[in-house]
Amino acid sequence: MQRISSKDNNLIKHLKKLKEKKYRDEYGEYTVEGIKLVKEAFKEKANIKQLIICDGCNSEIIESHLKYEMAKFDFVYVPENIFKMISNVDNPQGVLAVIGKNTIDTANKDNISLTNDIILALDDIQDPGNLGTILRTADSVGLKQILISKGTADPYNPKVVRSTMGAIFRINIIECDNLKEILEYLKEKNYKIMCTSLEAKKTIYQTNYNKKVIVIGNEANGVSKDIQKMADEKVIIPMLGKTESLNASVATGVILYEYVRQKLI
Repeated sequence: MQRISSKDNNLIKHLKKLKEKKYRDEYGEYTVEGIKLVKEAFKEKANIKQLIICDGCNSEIIESHLKYEMAKFDFVYVPENIFKMISNVDNPQGVLAVIGKNTIDTANKDNISLTNDIILALDDIQDPGNLGTILRTADSVGLKQILISKGTADPYNPKVVRSTMGAIFRINIIECDNLKEILEYLKEKNYKIMCTSLEAKKTIYQTNYNKKVIVIGNEANGVSKDIQKMADEKVIIPMLGKTESLNASVATGVILYEYVRQKLI
Protein backbone atom coordinates (compact mmCIF):
# COMPACT_ATOMS: atom_id res chain seq x y z
CA MET A 1 0.00 0.00 0.00
CA GLN A 2 1.19 3.50 -0.76
CA ARG A 3 -0.24 7.00 -0.47
CA ILE A 4 -0.16 9.68 -3.14
CA SER A 5 -1.12 13.24 -2.33
CA SER A 6 0.30 15.19 -5.28
CA LYS A 7 -1.62 15.87 -8.47
CA ASP A 8 1.75 15.96 -10.25
CA ASN A 9 2.50 12.33 -9.44
CA ASN A 10 3.13 10.29 -12.61
CA LEU A 11 0.38 7.77 -11.78
CA ILE A 12 -2.17 10.55 -11.29
CA LYS A 13 -1.14 12.13 -14.59
CA HIS A 14 -1.52 8.75 -16.29
CA LEU A 15 -4.99 8.17 -14.82
CA LYS A 16 -6.15 11.59 -16.00
CA LYS A 17 -4.91 10.78 -19.51
CA LEU A 18 -6.98 7.59 -19.57
CA LYS A 19 -10.10 9.74 -19.70
CA GLU A 20 -9.26 10.29 -23.39
CA LYS A 21 -9.72 7.62 -26.06
CA LYS A 22 -6.36 8.23 -27.75
CA TYR A 23 -4.54 7.44 -24.52
CA ARG A 24 -6.71 4.40 -23.79
CA ASP A 25 -5.73 3.16 -27.25
CA GLU A 26 -2.06 4.05 -26.77
CA TYR A 27 -1.68 2.30 -23.41
CA GLY A 28 -4.21 -0.48 -23.95
CA GLU A 29 -5.89 0.37 -20.64
CA TYR A 30 -9.15 1.77 -19.32
CA THR A 31 -10.65 2.48 -15.91
CA VAL A 32 -13.65 1.13 -14.03
CA GLU A 33 -15.22 2.72 -10.98
CA GLY A 34 -17.47 1.74 -8.12
CA ILE A 35 -17.66 -1.23 -5.76
CA LYS A 36 -19.87 -3.36 -8.03
CA LEU A 37 -17.75 -3.01 -11.17
CA VAL A 38 -14.47 -3.47 -9.32
CA LYS A 39 -15.86 -6.59 -7.62
CA GLU A 40 -16.88 -7.89 -11.05
CA ALA A 41 -13.36 -7.23 -12.31
CA PHE A 42 -11.96 -9.34 -9.47
CA LYS A 43 -14.56 -12.07 -10.01
CA GLU A 44 -13.88 -12.33 -13.75
CA LYS A 45 -10.11 -12.20 -13.27
CA ALA A 46 -9.79 -9.10 -15.42
CA ASN A 47 -6.29 -7.81 -16.10
CA ILE A 48 -6.22 -5.39 -13.15
CA LYS A 49 -3.08 -3.27 -13.33
CA GLN A 50 -3.72 -0.81 -10.52
CA LEU A 51 -6.23 -0.25 -7.73
CA ILE A 52 -6.85 3.24 -6.34
CA ILE A 53 -8.80 3.93 -3.16
CA CYS A 54 -10.06 7.31 -2.02
CA ASP A 55 -8.83 7.95 1.51
CA GLY A 56 -11.92 9.13 3.37
CA CYS A 57 -14.50 8.42 0.63
CA ASN A 58 -16.48 5.54 2.16
CA SER A 59 -13.15 3.77 2.71
CA GLU A 60 -14.59 1.53 5.44
CA ILE A 61 -17.44 0.40 3.15
CA ILE A 62 -14.99 -0.21 0.30
CA GLU A 63 -12.66 -2.25 2.48
CA SER A 64 -15.52 -4.33 3.87
CA HIS A 65 -16.50 -5.34 0.33
CA LEU A 66 -13.06 -5.69 -1.22
CA LYS A 67 -10.61 -6.31 1.62
CA TYR A 68 -9.68 -9.87 0.60
CA GLU A 69 -9.09 -8.91 -3.02
CA MET A 70 -7.32 -5.68 -2.04
CA ALA A 71 -4.81 -7.67 -0.05
CA LYS A 72 -3.54 -9.19 -3.31
CA PHE A 73 -2.61 -5.78 -4.74
CA ASP A 74 -0.17 -3.03 -3.92
CA PHE A 75 -3.04 -0.56 -4.01
CA VAL A 76 -2.81 3.20 -3.74
CA TYR A 77 -4.61 5.59 -1.38
CA VAL A 78 -5.29 9.13 -2.62
CA PRO A 79 -7.11 12.02 -0.88
CA GLU A 80 -10.62 12.95 -1.97
CA ASN A 81 -9.58 16.00 -4.00
CA ILE A 82 -7.14 13.90 -6.05
CA PHE A 83 -9.65 11.08 -6.51
CA LYS A 84 -12.21 13.50 -7.94
CA MET A 85 -9.62 14.58 -10.51
CA ILE A 86 -9.26 11.04 -11.85
CA SER A 87 -12.91 10.01 -11.47
CA ASN A 88 -15.36 9.94 -14.39
CA VAL A 89 -18.53 10.38 -12.31
CA ASP A 90 -20.06 13.25 -10.34
CA ASN A 91 -20.43 11.30 -7.10
CA PRO A 92 -17.61 8.72 -6.99
CA GLN A 93 -17.84 5.77 -4.61
CA GLY A 94 -14.12 6.01 -3.98
CA VAL A 95 -12.66 2.96 -5.70
CA LEU A 96 -11.15 2.81 -9.19
CA ALA A 97 -9.25 0.12 -11.08
CA VAL A 98 -7.05 0.31 -14.16
CA ILE A 99 -7.79 -2.63 -16.47
CA GLY A 100 -5.89 -3.95 -19.47
CA LYS A 101 -8.07 -4.10 -22.59
CA ASN A 102 -9.40 -7.42 -23.88
CA THR A 103 -9.46 -6.28 -27.50
CA ILE A 104 -8.59 -8.89 -30.13
CA ASP A 105 -6.43 -8.15 -33.18
CA THR A 106 -8.25 -9.00 -36.43
CA ALA A 107 -5.01 -8.99 -38.41
CA ASN A 108 -5.00 -12.66 -37.46
CA LYS A 109 -8.50 -13.79 -38.38
CA ASP A 110 -7.95 -17.04 -36.48
CA ASN A 111 -8.54 -14.95 -33.35
CA ILE A 112 -12.24 -14.87 -34.26
CA SER A 113 -14.08 -17.75 -32.63
CA LEU A 114 -16.31 -19.77 -34.98
CA THR A 115 -17.91 -21.88 -32.25
CA ASN A 116 -21.09 -19.85 -31.67
CA ASP A 117 -24.32 -20.30 -33.64
CA ILE A 118 -24.42 -16.55 -34.07
CA ILE A 119 -21.93 -13.71 -34.19
CA LEU A 120 -23.01 -10.14 -33.43
CA ALA A 121 -21.50 -7.31 -35.51
CA LEU A 122 -22.03 -3.59 -34.93
CA ASP A 123 -21.81 -1.24 -37.90
CA ASP A 124 -21.00 2.27 -36.63
CA ILE A 125 -23.10 2.31 -33.45
CA GLN A 126 -22.55 5.81 -32.09
CA ASP A 127 -24.26 6.13 -28.73
CA PRO A 128 -22.16 4.89 -25.76
CA GLY A 129 -25.29 3.96 -23.82
CA ASN A 130 -26.54 1.85 -26.73
CA LEU A 131 -23.17 0.14 -27.07
CA GLY A 132 -22.96 -0.67 -23.37
CA THR A 133 -26.49 -2.06 -23.32
CA ILE A 134 -25.79 -4.18 -26.41
CA LEU A 135 -22.68 -5.65 -24.76
CA ARG A 136 -24.71 -6.46 -21.65
CA THR A 137 -27.46 -8.09 -23.73
CA ALA A 138 -24.95 -10.10 -25.76
CA ASP A 139 -23.43 -11.37 -22.52
CA SER A 140 -26.89 -12.34 -21.24
CA VAL A 141 -27.44 -14.71 -24.19
CA GLY A 142 -24.02 -16.31 -23.82
CA LEU A 143 -22.03 -14.59 -26.55
CA LYS A 144 -18.31 -14.41 -25.84
CA GLN A 145 -17.29 -12.02 -28.59
CA ILE A 146 -18.60 -9.08 -30.55
CA LEU A 147 -17.38 -7.48 -33.79
CA ILE A 148 -17.38 -3.68 -33.94
CA SER A 149 -16.58 -1.46 -36.90
CA LYS A 150 -13.90 1.21 -36.77
CA GLY A 151 -16.62 3.87 -36.67
CA THR A 152 -18.37 2.42 -33.63
CA ALA A 153 -18.16 4.26 -30.31
CA ASP A 154 -15.21 3.42 -28.08
CA PRO A 155 -16.20 0.33 -26.05
CA TYR A 156 -13.89 1.49 -23.24
CA ASN A 157 -15.56 4.86 -22.88
CA PRO A 158 -16.49 5.17 -19.16
CA LYS A 159 -20.20 5.48 -19.99
CA VAL A 160 -20.06 2.29 -22.08
CA VAL A 161 -18.19 0.45 -19.32
CA ARG A 162 -20.77 1.46 -16.70
CA SER A 163 -23.65 0.45 -18.99
CA THR A 164 -22.25 -3.06 -19.46
CA MET A 165 -22.65 -3.81 -15.73
CA GLY A 166 -19.58 -6.08 -15.86
CA ALA A 167 -20.17 -7.68 -19.28
CA ILE A 168 -17.11 -5.79 -20.55
CA PHE A 169 -14.96 -8.33 -18.66
CA ARG A 170 -16.62 -11.38 -20.23
CA ILE A 171 -16.85 -10.45 -23.90
CA ASN A 172 -13.93 -10.29 -26.31
CA ILE A 173 -14.25 -7.08 -28.28
CA ILE A 174 -13.02 -7.43 -31.85
CA GLU A 175 -12.39 -4.02 -33.37
CA CYS A 176 -12.44 -4.31 -37.16
CA ASP A 177 -10.55 -1.80 -39.32
CA ASN A 178 -12.62 -3.13 -42.23
CA LEU A 179 -15.85 -4.78 -41.06
CA LYS A 180 -16.88 -5.70 -44.62
CA GLU A 181 -13.64 -7.64 -45.09
CA ILE A 182 -14.21 -9.56 -41.85
CA LEU A 183 -17.79 -10.37 -42.90
CA GLU A 184 -16.50 -11.69 -46.22
CA TYR A 185 -14.11 -13.94 -44.31
CA LEU A 186 -16.99 -15.23 -42.17
CA LYS A 187 -19.00 -15.99 -45.31
CA GLU A 188 -16.08 -18.14 -46.45
CA LYS A 189 -16.46 -19.97 -43.12
CA ASN A 190 -20.11 -20.78 -43.97
CA TYR A 191 -21.74 -18.02 -41.92
CA LYS A 192 -24.69 -16.17 -43.47
CA ILE A 193 -24.82 -12.39 -43.11
CA MET A 194 -28.15 -11.09 -41.78
CA CYS A 195 -29.02 -7.43 -41.37
CA THR A 196 -32.11 -5.46 -40.47
CA SER A 197 -33.84 -3.39 -43.13
CA LEU A 198 -37.10 -1.44 -43.22
CA GLU A 199 -37.61 -2.76 -46.77
CA ALA A 200 -37.28 -6.42 -45.77
CA LYS A 201 -40.20 -8.79 -46.36
CA LYS A 202 -39.07 -11.48 -43.92
CA THR A 203 -39.44 -10.92 -40.18
CA ILE A 204 -36.94 -11.91 -37.50
CA TYR A 205 -39.36 -14.72 -36.57
CA GLN A 206 -39.21 -16.28 -40.04
CA THR A 207 -35.54 -17.14 -40.09
CA ASN A 208 -33.29 -19.50 -38.21
CA TYR A 209 -30.26 -18.47 -36.21
CA ASN A 210 -27.81 -21.16 -37.19
CA LYS A 211 -24.41 -19.90 -38.44
CA LYS A 212 -25.58 -16.32 -38.77
CA VAL A 213 -23.78 -13.01 -38.38
CA ILE A 214 -26.32 -10.48 -37.13
CA VAL A 215 -25.36 -6.97 -38.23
CA ILE A 216 -26.82 -4.05 -36.28
CA GLY A 217 -26.59 -0.70 -38.05
CA ASN A 218 -25.98 2.91 -37.15
CA GLU A 219 -28.76 4.61 -35.17
CA ALA A 220 -29.49 7.19 -37.89
CA ASN A 221 -28.59 5.42 -41.13
CA GLY A 222 -28.93 1.72 -40.41
CA VAL A 223 -26.58 -0.87 -41.89
CA SER A 224 -24.20 0.59 -44.49
CA LYS A 225 -25.08 0.07 -48.15
CA ASP A 226 -21.95 -2.00 -48.85
CA ILE A 227 -22.85 -4.47 -46.10
CA GLN A 228 -26.50 -4.54 -47.13
CA LYS A 229 -25.40 -5.49 -50.66
CA MET A 230 -23.39 -8.46 -49.39
CA ALA A 231 -26.06 -9.62 -46.92
CA ASP A 232 -27.53 -13.07 -47.50
CA GLU A 233 -30.70 -12.14 -45.67
CA LYS A 234 -32.56 -9.00 -44.67
CA VAL A 235 -35.12 -9.03 -41.88
CA ILE A 236 -37.47 -6.65 -40.15
CA ILE A 237 -38.88 -6.47 -36.64
CA PRO A 238 -42.67 -6.35 -37.06
CA MET A 239 -44.44 -3.57 -35.18
CA LEU A 240 -48.11 -3.00 -34.51
CA GLY A 241 -47.84 0.70 -33.73
CA LYS A 242 -46.86 3.68 -35.86
CA THR A 243 -43.20 3.78 -34.89
CA GLU A 244 -41.04 2.74 -37.85
CA SER A 245 -37.94 1.57 -36.01
CA LEU A 246 -36.57 0.75 -32.58
CA ASN A 247 -33.60 2.04 -30.65
CA ALA A 248 -30.49 0.06 -31.72
CA SER A 249 -29.99 -1.59 -28.34
CA VAL A 250 -33.69 -2.51 -28.05
CA ALA A 251 -33.68 -3.96 -31.58
CA THR A 252 -30.59 -6.00 -30.73
CA GLY A 253 -32.30 -7.35 -27.63
CA VAL A 254 -35.43 -8.36 -29.55
CA ILE A 255 -33.39 -10.21 -32.17
CA LEU A 256 -31.06 -11.94 -29.72
CA TYR A 257 -33.96 -13.15 -27.61
CA GLU A 258 -35.66 -14.63 -30.67
CA TYR A 259 -32.41 -16.60 -31.03
CA VAL A 260 -32.77 -17.66 -27.37
CA ARG A 261 -36.42 -18.63 -27.92
CA GLN A 262 -35.47 -20.85 -30.85
CA LYS A 263 -32.68 -22.45 -28.83
CA LEU A 264 -35.16 -23.36 -26.08
CA ILE A 265 -37.72 -25.01 -28.34
